[in-house]
Amino acid sequence: MNIHEYQAKGLLKKFGVAVPEGHQAFSVPEAIDAAKALEAAGHKIFVVKAQIHAGGRGKGGGVKVVKSVEEVKEKAAQMLGMTLVTHQTGPEGKLVKRIYVEAGSSIKKEYYLSVVVDRKTKGIVFMASIEGGVDIEEVAAHSPEKLISVKVDQASGIQACHARKLGFALGFKGDLLKKFSKLIFSLYAAFIESDASQIEINPLVETEEGEIVALDAKINFDDNALHRHDDIREMRDLDEEEPLEIEASKYELSYIKMDGQIGCMVNGAGLAMATMDIIKLYGSSPANFLDVGGGATREKVTAAFKIILSDPSVKGILVNIFGGIMRCDIIANGIIEAAKETNLSVPLVVRLEGTNVDLGKKILAESGLAIIPADDLADAAEKIVKAVKQQKVYK
Repeated sequence: MNIHEYQAKGLLKKFGVAVPEGHQAFSVPEAIDAAKALEAAGHKIFVVKAQIHAGGRGKGGGVKVVKSVEEVKEKAAQMLGMTLVTHQTGPEGKLVKRIYVEAGSSIKKEYYLSVVVDRKTKGIVFMASIEGGVDIEEVAAHSPEKLISVKVDQASGIQACHARKLGFALGFKGDLLKKFSKLIFSLYAAFIESDASQIEINPLVETEEGEIVALDAKINFDDNALHRHDDIREMRDLDEEEPLEIEASKYELSYIKMDGQIGCMVNGAGLAMATMDIIKLYGSSPANFLDVGGGATREKVTAAFKIILSDPSVKGILVNIFGGIMRCDIIANGIIEAAKETNLSVPLVVRLEGTNVDLGKKILAESGLAIIPADDLADAAEKIVKAVKQQKVYK
């Protein structure tokens, strides 16, 4: 789960991370009130930021620095309701429904800092760079020597040596090193206690006043741990999520919408990835990632079909099921029920293997539906790609 910048900063502030003063706003009057509150606190520079779940907002016109309450009013009116397009939103962009009005900072130097779960080392890793304010992917690709990483063993936790290594690499000394070290300990505490999967501060800044401040913040959370955090779960903004993914979560289906035309329904994440890859190999593209899980019921299969077919870009469906815990006959009945309920009008290829596979294939064959059987994954991918292409030609 992702949250907005202002929510991330609010959370980090609770753990002692220094952030600029700011207020969220859902309307122009609220933005004016936020600016007046900052002005009353002695601030003369304001930053108006569009709040969407995507990076690159500044390049898309979603971050503006202004010098008066009147300018805040003007920029807020422009941003609220605009469709903000960045390199992360795709060409369709995202509608801006909320903004953040923040006090300006006197920036002396910018840095990059993040904490992530490293699947390779099965640990927590801090990453830092003297190249802040730019896409970290660019730094990794063109100046890898400017990107350092420090692994933290969860058994012993964060240590002063970790903070010093990061601080020295960024050039901090004396009082700044002490403030930076305190920040590292605060970030680690926030990461562990909130069950985060990533905390990214880009940029982290050194101000002219000698402070270390998180000028931007992004936090991702482990969905599997949200049951422990009611306060974090309440921060979820459904407007920022794909509607079909929200619908899938109601049935505990792992679904991610993609840009292709062949819908996929698979059990098991690894098998789902392999299915997507082989669809590409045979000349088409997957419309989604969908893992129905090891114990899917007929109801789950029906819901999965409906979600796949709700995507207008889907021109065909490939079902690839290995019946281990799940029986193939149950899957077959679910497929038939779903096909009838949805008035299936696109080609459907089904590959079954595993427990009760012969019974499952028999049920499908006797269903009276135009289901194309497949013997293996390569056969299934070849058949669905061919069927979709033939359908296009026929139309």
